[in-house]
Amino acid sequence: MGIKAALPKYELYLYTAVLYMALIWAGSWVLEASSENVNRKVIKQNVKPGWHYFGRKMDAADFEWVMWFSTFRNHILFALAGHVIFAKICSLLSPKHRSTVYGVYGAMAVLITMGWTYVSLLLSHCVILYSVALVKRRWIVFLAGLASLATFKLEPYNNWQESLVTGSFDLQDILFYGGCGFTIIRCMSFALENCEKKDGNYSLGDLLKYNFYLPFFFFGPIMTFDLFHAQANDPKLTRKERELWNITTQALLHLGVILVVDVFFHFLYILTIPSDMKLVKQLSDWSLAGLAYSNLVYDWIKAAVMFGVINTVARLDHLDPPQPPKCITMLYVFAETHFDRGINDWLCKYVYDYIGGNHDKIFKELLATISTFAITTLWLGPCELVYIWSFFNCFGLNFELWVDKLFSIPPFSTLEGAMGEAMSRRIRGVFNAANFWAIILYNILALNSLDFAKLVARRLIVKGFPLSTLSVLFVTYCGVQLIKERERKQALQDEPQPVAPVAPQPVDVGKEKAE
Repeated sequence: MGIKAALPKYELYLYTAVLYMALIWAGSWVLEASSENVNRKVIKQNVKPGWHYFGRKMDAADFEWVMWFSTFRNHILFALAGHVIFAKICSLLSPKHRSTVYGVYGAMAVLITMGWTYVSLLLSHCVILYSVALVKRRWIVFLAGLASLATFKLEPYNNWQESLVTGSFDLQDILFYGGCGFTIIRCMSFALENCEKKDGNYSLGDLLKYNFYLPFFFFGPIMTFDLFHAQANDPKLTRKERELWNITTQALLHLGVILVVDVFFHFLYILTIPSDMKLVKQLSDWSLAGLAYSNLVYDWIKAAVMFGVINTVARLDHLDPPQPPKCITMLYVFAETHFDRGINDWLCKYVYDYIGGNHDKIFKELLATISTFAITTLWLGPCELVYIWSFFNCFGLNFELWVDKLFSIPPFSTLEGAMGEAMSRRIRGVFNAANFWAIILYNILALNSLDFAKLVARRLIVKGFPLSTLSVLFVTYCGVQLIKERERKQALQDEPQPVAPVAPQPVDVGKEKAE
């Protein structure tokens, strides 16, 4: 059935009321658990003094968030501000050479931060993969690229390469593996694009300018080489109407979100509580559901803000970087689930879409998803937790296609065709609600722990059946229907307007006869 199937307004009002009441109810349980257990040993280790006028400690369990917006905030701002200033001066003086200035400034910043041995290590990988790119064979590029990536993800090769970098500071491990991992992915993008280049080859300088663009270097997002090369070397530096206003608005929005998240961390210890399994086992089913859901929402917010800050700098450089990931609340299918749109675009372009084609053939889709998640597993770092996460997400993506194929043949297609579009939307909403929680359970594996994911699944599906299971499923169903309504309105807005027929011109009979 079409996406434009509408539901009665009173039904949507009911769904809205149920959803917001449930969110408030679950939030109150999490707030109560945070307030009453603040003196527990595990929680004390992960909270720190917050804003003094709140009189409460705040959750500081996420090192990335604390690093970006507290501990190393000034260092990150200083590096990005320096890039913006140099980029602006170059844009005014010599727009044709701005990509070179981006690369030189980025390389110097990395050299000062990490040392010459680190830069030499990266250059050696870049030169090797550039040499492979000249062969112009995709399978050789993947073989060499994934082998290089494995040297940073598997022991003892990763420890040996890390030992080459001298010095020691708090961010060294994160910057080391972040810069190395993204460097290999960027080099593979360069090499794969070079395979598609019919006349000649891209230069080593093109690769180095692409790789050492500072805003993307350590933390991403990944922008494929073809897009970066075309945009960074475009001498026409024009902006769309109100583009600077939109960039400023987005920057202020990110600042506001950072403040709101910090405020919430004073009252909701959503990151610390799952690490205390004794406490988690004492919580209600609604508390567990709220914790699981809020952890995924927070991870999306973190990704959106971190990439949003970087994207703001990139947009000032006249680039069009990958957009932040789609909100987890808006996801009810595995095909749209991702937390890093840059990596997602890279995998889709070079692996998933390349192998899967139109994604309508079961075997090709299975091969495409297995290949995609095999590379993703290597990217994340092979371990038991990543293996489980990859397996279930790969299974979920294929299961969606199998179900879609099953319901596209009689008698299911005939039965769905006989019912109204609104009823079809409601039935699909039930399956989408179950799928939504499958996405949550599969992904909290990577965000929290296997024990926490197993406990949530057992409490909501087994021990909580039927009351907790059906009530959580109904609330999720209400949310899915509101998402579908938003998609329906967007589809109607995007629908091209019919062109009015041109009225025929009246014919002057007298003049026609005279002629």
